[in-house]
Amino acid sequence: MKVTKAVIPAAGLGTRVLPATKAMPKEMLTIVDKPAIQYIVEEAVNSGITDILIITNRGKGVIEDHFDRCPELEERLLASGKQDVYDEVVSISKLANIYFIRQKETKGLGHAVNCARSFVGNEPFAVLYGDDVIIGDDPACGQLIRAYEKYGKAAVGIKAVPETDIHKYSSLKVEHLEDNLFSCTDMVEKPQRPEDVLSLYSILGRCVLTPNIFDILDNTAPGAGGEIQLTDAMRCLAQTVGITGVDYTGKRYDMGDKLGILQATVEIALKNPNLGEAFKAYLKEIVPTL
Repeated sequence: MKVTKAVIPAAGLGTRVLPATKAMPKEMLTIVDKPAIQYIVEEAVNSGITDILIITNRGKGVIEDHFDRCPELEERLLASGKQDVYDEVVSISKLANIYFIRQKETKGLGHAVNCARSFVGNEPFAVLYGDDVIIGDDPACGQLIRAYEKYGKAAVGIKAVPETDIHKYSSLKVEHLEDNLFSCTDMVEKPQRPEDVLSLYSILGRCVLTPNIFDILDNTAPGAGGEIQLTDAMRCLAQTVGITGVDYTGKRYDMGDKLGILQATVEIALKNPNLGEAFKAYLKEIVPTL
């Protein structure tokens, strides 16, 4: 079955980037001239996704506003002769069929994804983590969809992380299949002991799941941090039918981390067709003074 639906969990509190996120969702933090979540939605659309559910919570209505029309602004832009800006603003509301639901309690990523059961139905679906912006010529979500279509199994986006950081992420038991694809048969969320580390490969930012994940989530007990961990549910899939790991191409930026936000801003600004050259000249001026 073709993957046309995506879920974007965006209900986190953004505590790592306070005070910026005290009154503004971290998903709306800008990278140059677009909020982070727009990059994620565009990646999904460029991967063939037509219907997107964004899971929010209290205080994140501004995300809904961003993907809605704004007649007053649009009229002002047209009256000012700014047709190109008008076209860009209107196009945001036409990216995909975008729906919203609130996660009324922040009980973890697994709980958030389980809120999407009625939206997903009996179809495979992509999950694009709201913290992770991935920039590349080949959309990361699309790479996972192709892996799902080839092997008929759930797929996860994976990257090797430093050994000193593996305790912050998941650790996967993997075996190489071909190219950048791996068979994953086990995983541990946030391993705290060296003997719990299965490899330095971790799930980072993206997955394509089969609808049986919902029944598994219903029976998943709270795990790390006392929350319902999506990794714990995916572990059940890995141990029974297996999961395909995709070491995707593209650069990942952690938008829940202050340094990650700065890195994204600098690197994406350098590629901007309107700002890139001027920004590069500015950096050349300032770097020698450091």
